[in-house]
Amino acid sequence: MTESYLQKNFAERIGGHMFGKDTTIYKFEKIKRAKKAALEANPALPIIDMGVGEPDEGAFPQVVEALKAEAGKWENRMYADNGIAEFKDAVVRYMDALFGVQLDAATEVVHAIGSKSALSLLPAVFINPGDITIMTVPGYPVMGTWTKYLGGEVVNLPLTTDNGYLPDLDVLTDDQKKRAKLLYLNYPNNPTGASATVDFFKKAIAFAKENNVLIVQDAAYAPLNFTGRPLSILSVEGGMEVAIELHSMSKGFNMTGWRLSWVCGNALAIRAFASVKDNADSGQFAAIQKASIKGLDAQADITPAICEKYQRRLTRMTETLQKIGFDAKVPEGSFYLYVPAPKGTADGSVTFDSGEAFSQWLIKEKHISSVPWDDAGACVRFSATFVARGGKAEEEQVLAEFESRLSDVKFVF
Repeated sequence: MTESYLQKNFAERIGGHMFGKDTTIYKFEKIKRAKKAALEANPALPIIDMGVGEPDEGAFPQVVEALKAEAGKWENRMYADNGIAEFKDAVVRYMDALFGVQLDAATEVVHAIGSKSALSLLPAVFINPGDITIMTVPGYPVMGTWTKYLGGEVVNLPLTTDNGYLPDLDVLTDDQKKRAKLLYLNYPNNPTGASATVDFFKKAIAFAKENNVLIVQDAAYAPLNFTGRPLSILSVEGGMEVAIELHSMSKGFNMTGWRLSWVCGNALAIRAFASVKDNADSGQFAAIQKASIKGLDAQADITPAICEKYQRRLTRMTETLQKIGFDAKVPEGSFYLYVPAPKGTADGSVTFDSGEAFSQWLIKEKHISSVPWDDAGACVRFSATFVARGGKAEEEQVLAEFESRLSDVKFVF
């Protein structure tokens, strides 16, 4: 068949004339294929899916009921553009109640159609060809991907146990600091589960001021905090001058598919983001925003219950992994457990040269799904979002089965 002329028209940022011809299989596709093969080989043994990075339960009843009530209202039919005032007012109340951050709803808050959408738009606000976005690895790459699309560069700072999963800003060269426009942070962190400290945020703020950099703190997991009051960079002195923060209804409210988030912080940066966003989308359905207000105003009832569940599960998962030799610790936040992968089995029958190799073995041999991360050492991420529709009883069954499947293997690290 004759090749389409379109093959030569694709932008170089997505592969140019080679788009669609790359035979590389990415890790999430490998996981999907491995799960399918494992079930075909042994359909009687269900997969324990600890790879999913989304809440296993749906939105809370009061939020769902509010959506039902709002969805049919005539006044909610129109484009929401850059967000309805009622939602922004609710964000202001929420940020004050949970983080002690006072915001101006008119100038320091704007909604987005999910954090992923916001992260993809932010480089268009700040990045010119040759500019730098500082990212952390392992991590969520969307803002870095779009930086490259626009001709910018990405400098990756590794997160390791040695630096407490906090980026070492001191390793940046003078040239990198000069060209940097954006510093991406994500705490509580995906995938490590680490939380930032006030001292680290102070250092990041000082770095941003000294080098004229905007901090983009992705706080999607901020409500899922196990070590006291959740921390916002905007609550730290100087934060409002140099930072914006992304928050989401997804993780702390079980509303992933609803696609609603907000960006808040530095007023000038918010104004610029809103200008670009206005040319990219027409806003999230007003009924979803109004239903989300019920969640934000009820955070004191919703979020602690979610946190308690994930902390309970993560504690049990950590105990299991510790028993068989993993260097596992209950994370400070999020719903992830990030651990170094073993080098092989004690009997020498199997060796693992990467987190991906171990993750693939877990699926094929133990029907346990995890996510490998090899960006800063061979590691795997287990998620506490496995499905247990039967409540605590079923949850305990899953966790007991998780331990049982791993108990007959000795690993070397």
